[in-house]
Amino acid sequence: MAFNPKYTHLFFDLDNTLWDFDFNAKVAMKETLANIKLENQIEDFDRFYDDYDRINSQLWEAYRNRQIKKSDLITKRFSDTLKAYQIRGVDPIAMNELYLDLMGQQTKLVDGARPVLEELHKRNFRLQIITNGFRDVQHRKLVNSGIAHLFQQVFCSEEVQFAKPDPRIFSHAIRSSNAKKQKSIMIGDNWEIDIIGARTFGIDQVFLKTNTIPDTPPTKNTPMPVDFDNSTTNTTLQQTFCVEKLTNILLIV
Repeated sequence: MAFNPKYTHLFFDLDNTLWDFDFNAKVAMKETLANIKLENQIEDFDRFYDDYDRINSQLWEAYRNRQIKKSDLITKRFSDTLKAYQIRGVDPIAMNELYLDLMGQQTKLVDGARPVLEELHKRNFRLQIITNGFRDVQHRKLVNSGIAHLFQQVFCSEEVQFAKPDPRIFSHAIRSSNAKKQKSIMIGDNWEIDIIGARTFGIDQVFLKTNTIPDTPPTKNTPMPVDFDNSTTNTTLQQTFCVEKLTNILLIV
C-alpha cells in the first residue's frame, strides 16, 4: 500500500524556528560594534543588545502594521539605540548594512533543524519558508547555513508585500506552491505571527514552544505545554500542535 501522508506541504518560519536568531543576532551585533570601534563605549553589551532588541521589536511591529516603511525601520532601530546611549558620529544606515551583512554570515541552527529537514526532504515532503525578514538577508542565512537546497520556495514579506500574521501571505504561499490547505501545515515559534496567522488563514499549525506561551487567558484553542501525546488541540477547522523539539514534527506529519 502506498504511503499517504496527512500533509504534503510544510511551511516553516525561519528565525528561531530553524535558524537560531537569538544566538546569531547577538554574535552579529558584537562583531558590528567591534568593526566600528564602539565596544569600548558600551560597558554592558547585554544591556545594550536588550535595549536595541526592544526598539527593534517595536519598529518591526509598526512595519508589519504598515505604519512605517522599511527605510524607517532600518534607520531608526540604530539611530534610536545610539541616541539612548549618547553615542554620536555613527551613520545608522551604514551600521545597519554592516549588521545585516554579518547577520547573514552566521550559521547556527536550532537544535535538530538539519536532521529533521533532511529527513522530511528524504520523505519527499515539499518544504517552503514563510518569513517576515528581508529577502537578501534571509536567503543568505539559508545558503550559508547549508539548508537552502532543502526548500522549494522562500516567501519573504518584503517581496509578497504582506507580512505574517496577515492571511494574505499564507494565501500567496499556498497558491504559489500549488498546495491544498487541508494538506498544508505551518511550523513556527511565534504564537501571534506564525500560529494565529496560519490558523486565521485556515491551515493546521505546529507551535514550537521554545520559551513560553504568551500571557493571554487560555482557551480551548490554546496549546498548552503538555506531553507530546496529548499536545493536539482541535479547532473547528484546524489542528494546533504544541511541541518543544523540532524532532517531534516527524511524529506529526
